[in-house]
Amino acid sequence: MADVLIDSLSKVYPEKGGPGVTAVKNITLHIEDREFMVLVGPSGCGKSTTLRMIAGLEEISGGSVKIGGQVVNDVLPKDRDIAMVFQNYALYPHMTVYENMAFGLKLRKFPKADIEARVKEAAAMLGLEELLGRKPKALSGGQRQRVALGRAIVRKPKVFLFDEPLSNLDAKMRVSTRTEISKLHARLGATMIYVTHDQVEAMTMGDRICVMKDGNIMQVAAPLDLYNHPANLFVAGFIGSPPMNFFRGTIRRAGARVSFVEDNPSGTPLTIALDEALAGRSSAYVDQKVVFGVRPEAIHDSLTVSPPDPERTADVKVEVSEPMGSETLLYLDTGATSFIARVNPTDRFDAGQRVQVTFDLTHAHLFDPATEQVLK
Repeated sequence: MADVLIDSLSKVYPEKGGPGVTAVKNITLHIEDREFMVLVGPSGCGKSTTLRMIAGLEEISGGSVKIGGQVVNDVLPKDRDIAMVFQNYALYPHMTVYENMAFGLKLRKFPKADIEARVKEAAAMLGLEELLGRKPKALSGGQRQRVALGRAIVRKPKVFLFDEPLSNLDAKMRVSTRTEISKLHARLGATMIYVTHDQVEAMTMGDRICVMKDGNIMQVAAPLDLYNHPANLFVAGFIGSPPMNFFRGTIRRAGARVSFVEDNPSGTPLTIALDEALAGRSSAYVDQKVVFGVRPEAIHDSLTVSPPDPERTADVKVEVSEPMGSETLLYLDTGATSFIARVNPTDRFDAGQRVQVTFDLTHAHLFDPATEQVLK
């Protein structure tokens, strides 16, 4: 296996009569040997373009890609010792499962016995032994994706690349297949780079996650570090389902008490007394605008908090209640801000009802509205 070093990598697509469109903007990222790295972000953020430059399917405009210490900018894709799994499976319809998995090895003139051993080993890993004689049209979407995985496994490459491989599967199949890929990584101990727009896939699969936006890297960290310690507004709002709630307002000081006061010109503003940690981080922002961020699970129905903290409790209106079985999502409104709370599934709420909610500040954050960076 091998590490992958992306150094000052950029991609510019030429534009007639213009400066061109920059899809990837001078990014640097080190994927460790045997690491499962996930590139995640909204459509158009540059994640697939980055993967395709690593694979050699896109020409590099600037910077370099190293695989196992070797610069591969000018190395042909077939000579980079990588294997790529695509969204659309890319199987040969006239070939059997066995022939699809063996095809790359035959091109490389592997001995017949070696090919058979590798295909059978990969088929056993993926539960494909009974399907080796079938053609792709006789397989389900999940089975086809496993064949595509098997075709990559038999190569035993230095690096596996995945370009949104689960996008064409239904919800249930996505869950089972992502589990198979995670098990595969543990079994092979391989270096894997996985592109997705689905933050749930990213959180459940990656050793580390690289969050991208507009061709830039916004943050690279382990999944729980991203969730609990987002570096900026974008990461805070992108990672988590439902996403983090944001309230815009001002830091106010009254004696020793430091509070966040929501901008609410038409009603009573949400006012939250900050704990010691948040008060310290916002000391330079007194009487200045900030963004207060708190996750849905940190907002509780005050009836379930004993005793509720009056300095961190607000009276708000229920807009919608969504019972989910294991939890209830409450869509609430302060009069200036709509937000979501994740509450006890046994409690019942009606649209238009007034409720008291208490904010747990353990994992709350404050952001600078101009730079969008978290206050530290």
